[in-house]
Amino acid sequence: MILDTDIGDDIDDAFALALLLRSPEVKVLAVTTAFGDTHLRARLASRLVKEAGDPGIPVYAGVETPPKTTFTQAKWARQTPDHSYPDAIAFILDAIRRSPGEITLIEIAPESNIGALLARDPATFRKLKRVVLMGGSIYRGYDDVASRHPDAEWNIEADIPAAQALFNSGVPLYVMPLDSTQMKLDAARQAEIFGIAAPLTDALKELTHEWSMSTHNATPTLYDAVAAGYAIHPELCPTTPMRIVVDARGYTKKVEGPANARACLKSDADEFFRFLVPRLR
Repeated sequence: MILDTDIGDDIDDAFALALLLRSPEVKVLAVTTAFGDTHLRARLASRLVKEAGDPGIPVYAGVETPPKTTFTQAKWARQTPDHSYPDAIAFILDAIRRSPGEITLIEIAPESNIGALLARDPATFRKLKRVVLMGGSIYRGYDDVASRHPDAEWNIEADIPAAQALFNSGVPLYVMPLDSTQMKLDAARQAEIFGIAAPLTDALKELTHEWSMSTHNATPTLYDAVAAGYAIHPELCPTTPMRIVVDARGYTKKVEGPANARACLKSDADEFFRFLVPRLR
């Protein structure tokens, strides 16, 4: 698996990466960073990989874009010694060529890197085994349970042309939208994870604190960790085949026609945290 992430803004990317690093069922080939300051994101990812005891996993920097968000965990990232990071696009294409049909790309960022991959070599991109995507909103928007009102979800809205290219690519696509990914890491679950003194849990505690101080929010929502969890253990988020289109405003709409994706519309929070917490501990 390759994780493509905009780690450093919201805190859920860090938990997604930590979950993958603590899951022996999968082989993480690399972490690639996407959107905004991809170099600083690479510094953060590199440090977290080392804190997890996996320094052999390489980190690559993807396509930089004008920043649109607050890098909430910049202080922690800048404590990593600075150096250059290789090109993520070249790495991903080379990895696919070496292992066609075997690589899962876990996409938990705006799809800018995917847009670049499809622009550079669409034939090679289509040799991915699958893309597991945190993105979209089919029926439920942000924290909207009762009215079932969809929203333009951030990862899709931030680079609409790239998202449209992905949904039209023909690659097997597994979508974890807002409908199934709003997992609240409440104070009790934070205490359970952070109560263990270890390099990885200490790092997650520091990153969560920086995120909380920047956002004035004490309770993370682990959207991206659901996509990582699904890639490891699909039973966490059963999927349904459907055809999804991305419109000009970044909404993901279910339409009639042959399925181009499988989407998880419902998941169980208790089951998810029973899977996540012991691994991070």
